[in-house]
Amino acid sequence: MHVLSCAIEQMRRQAPLVQCLTNSVVMEVTANVLLAAGAQPAMVDTPEESFQFAQLASGVLLNSGTPSAHQYEGMREAVRGAREADTPWVLDPVGAGALQRRTEFLHQIVTENPTAIRGNASEIIALAGMGHGGRGVDSTDGVEAAAEAARALARTTGGVVAVSGPKDLIVSEGRVTWVHSGHAMLQKVIGTGCSLGALTAAYLGVTRGGSLPEDDGRELSHHDLVVAAHAHTGAAAQLAMYGRTQSGKAVPDGPGTFAAAWLDGLFQLTPEEMVDLVSIEETTEEI
Repeated sequence: MHVLSCAIEQMRRQAPLVQCLTNSVVMEVTANVLLAAGAQPAMVDTPEESFQFAQLASGVLLNSGTPSAHQYEGMREAVRGAREADTPWVLDPVGAGALQRRTEFLHQIVTENPTAIRGNASEIIALAGMGHGGRGVDSTDGVEAAAEAARALARTTGGVVAVSGPKDLIVSEGRVTWVHSGHAMLQKVIGTGCSLGALTAAYLGVTRGGSLPEDDGRELSHHDLVVAAHAHTGAAAQLAMYGRTQSGKAVPDGPGTFAAAWLDGLFQLTPEEMVDLVSIEETTEEI
């Protein structure tokens, strides 16, 4: 069985519960994406509950899109709970480098060694301390420009680092993967990147407790599962834009119709389609 097929089947079979400490702009989108893909969302971000819930969840997402003192404290508590319970957690450093307070917090929280980091090129560069970030939450750097920063973060955290863009770069110790899929329309819909962070937490959630699923006897790594999350998102976009022509249905002609079709694609995507609609380039190198 293909790695991607195995990963999506495992994720849907387990329906991982994802604690989302995310920004207020994308909460509904993120919850809908997780449900459509096969996971379960929980928007628990209060300091009083985040520690306990992170111990119950399959995976945890930290997204710094609309931070507040309340959410900062909730994130710290969630990380404390996740680390104590060995719950995989994902850091999505939205706006890293753009604003001082946010960047300082992100530089602190990344030292807790997230299981995975997902961001655009400018955010990854800023998080690694190699640049000043993009324009607000938008990247001003190409994915290739963030390769060195991604390697540095993977080396210091021991986790998987994903740089999202027209093609996605996934880096971990000894591995570099390029994921070719998706569609430019993803950039015209709010929350597609932020929800990818949540979906990454869902895929990593199948390892809850330290056990890894197997693909014909080979354990799927955290790296494999992060690749699968990006493949799921991208393949669903391909299905949204091109898959409907085969069934005689209308092709999306704008962000509104695309958003609905993409959500349907996340739900309808088969393991076979996920493999067929995604091109993966894999290299092995020292970081």
